[in-house]
Amino acid sequence: MVRREQGYEGAGLTGLTDAMGISATSMYATFGNKEELFRKVLERYTEGPSDYLARALEEPTALGVATAILAGTVRTTTRPAGPHGCMGVQGALATGESGHAVRDLLAAWRNNGCRHVRERFQRAADDGDLPPEADPALVARYVTTLAFGIAVQAAGGAGRDELQEMADAALRAWPLH
Repeated sequence: MVRREQGYEGAGLTGLTDAMGISATSMYATFGNKEELFRKVLERYTEGPSDYLARALEEPTALGVATAILAGTVRTTTRPAGPHGCMGVQGALATGESGHAVRDLLAAWRNNGCRHVRERFQRAADDGDLPPEADPALVARYVTTLAFGIAVQAAGGAGRDELQEMADAALRAWPLH
């Protein structure tokens, strides 16, 4: 049985093909290799458990965006039925040299999410929703770093209530007019 907690390198070919109910030949014919399979899994993860980010970016205010990102992170990383933590964070923490490409892929995935948040906060600044002294790039990095930290803490066993309290405390420092 393959589990997300095993990370990229911990998931062996036999476990992957057994979990999918296919042969190694079929896996290679369908996905090319293990790295391409991981890319597909990351796409599904982005559209599934991590889709709260896209919805958060639609919030009408920058504070609403930040609140929705952190609440989505807490909710997603502490689901009772699923593994705790974030595949986009945990998958990159324990990879050796053979996982270098996946580590880079996950760094790009995280940076892409931060870029979307930065662009949204820049629009908020342009619209006067953030004070003039607020740096949209710094605020975006702050929120996404906090979200990734929540994911790490969740993987380490921190509970939903504790993580939400931490997110709420961070939001109290939000840039105000």
